[in-house]
Amino acid sequence: MTNTHGLGFWTDRSAVHEAAAQGRVTELQQLIEGGAAVNIVAVDSITPLHEACIQGQTQCVRLLLDAGAQVDARNIDGSTPLCDACSAGSLECVKLLLEYGATVNPPLFTFSPLHEACMGGNSECVQLMIDQGGFMEAHDCHYGTPLHVACARQHYDCAKVLLNAGANVNAAKLHETALHHAAKTKNIDLIELLVEFGANVCARDNLNKKPIQYTSHGSPSYLCLEFYENSPLSLQQISRVAVRKALGTRACKGVSKLGLPKRIVSFLSYKPPPIFES
Repeated sequence: MTNTHGLGFWTDRSAVHEAAAQGRVTELQQLIEGGAAVNIVAVDSITPLHEACIQGQTQCVRLLLDAGAQVDARNIDGSTPLCDACSAGSLECVKLLLEYGATVNPPLFTFSPLHEACMGGNSECVQLMIDQGGFMEAHDCHYGTPLHVACARQHYDCAKVLLNAGANVNAAKLHETALHHAAKTKNIDLIELLVEFGANVCARDNLNKKPIQYTSHGSPSYLCLEFYENSPLSLQQISRVAVRKALGTRACKGVSKLGLPKRIVSFLSYKPPPIFES
């Protein structure tokens, strides 16, 4: 019985799927040379390429792509192999898929590849997706933006990459912000990072709750948010947030082109100041 995606025939799980998932390169090559279908579809519309990407099997991914595997094949959830490679945190698989023309922003109702990279916690994958034009403000049907995902999963490095690239720190899904997620996970480092990039500590979600109301009274995360609620930002910090907001996604490159002293550029870029000024 042929499936509705035109990718091949339904099967429980083929030898090609098994070889691709387990990284059995020689066996996979023999199967391909013997005429095995590389786009054969298993239960849930999973192709061998999906399997190889989920397991980070780079050599198998290359073999399948060279043999004509559809780079943007969708499984039953709509996820592409690039989504799976990002979720697995396999930077080499991600690079290979992009080399073969994988779509960075496929029209999905679930996680985008950038969302998946944030879920997987590989900040290099996150940076690569951003560099390739991944939409930082795309919303999935559960968390919200990639920044929401990074904070919900407590991936500090991923959140910092997104914020440095100009992600909207106060983007909301049902009025819930990334700071709400950080508060729910009691992660002080994330709370401080988000506030430093201009997060609104008084934002209320659809339950009319501020981030602090998701912490335990007197806990470190509660005291941290209480301090920020009662202490206005310095003029320096307000200026930095304003400049970053004005530049948006151009902030990383734009700041260095403003003709400002290196120490100010470092401050605006959230980098340590240079030891010596030229």
